[in-house]
Amino acid sequence: MSSALDPVLLEILACPQDHGPLLLVDEVLFYNPRLRCAYRIEDGIPVLLTDEARSVTDAEHEEFVARGKSFG
Repeated sequence: MSSALDPVLLEILACPQDHGPLLLVDEVLFYNPRLRCAYRIEDGIPVLLTDEARSVTDAEHEEFVARGKSFG
């Protein structure tokens, strides 16, 4: 899915809550490890809406940080 997202877009995408960088996890979601919230990618389109973000468990946090890719 990351190939469907423009590399320039990947570099400029930011969390809508704290405006910081996001991790791309397995090309299915963007993750903000600072706020511990995940944003899904639906049909190749990041859903970066604060009310659509979901909180993650401690185990998910560790997994997402380990598997996530940063850009920029």
